[in-house]
Amino acid sequence: MKRAGFEFFYPLRVRYAEIDAQGVVFNAHYLTYFDTALTEYLRFLDYDYMGAVKSKGIDFHLVKSTIEYLAPVHFDDTIEIGVRAKQVGNTSITWELGIFRENNDRCLTLGEIIWVCARQGENRSCPLPPDLVERFS
Repeated sequence: MKRAGFEFFYPLRVRYAEIDAQGVVFNAHYLTYFDTALTEYLRFLDYDYMGAVKSKGIDFHLVKSTIEYLAPVHFDDTIEIGVRAKQVGNTSITWELGIFRENNDRCLTLGEIIWVCARQGENRSCPLPPDLVERFS
């Protein structure tokens, strides 16, 4: 994936607590990076996620997450996490995420996250909120 394919980037600096004995980011932290970037992307879109949860009684269930580790990310690297809505369906969103070093086009990590919209307490899919779908246009 190329950097130009992403419409939003969230910058982070890798902290010491996030690396393993090999000096690279421990694998579990990548999902935290992705979750943080998704939250910031929704904020960038001016979508009130928590407001929708409260007022509409919906939430998103994570049903799939994949990570491809293409190159190591090290302590003190300044990274930028790219986010884009790869596919917006009736009830789900497939997110594509990429991690790049600051000012560098090489993708270090590629991820895919699939969310399904569901009514709280029912564990059944429901249509995506129209006001969220509009923001992807």
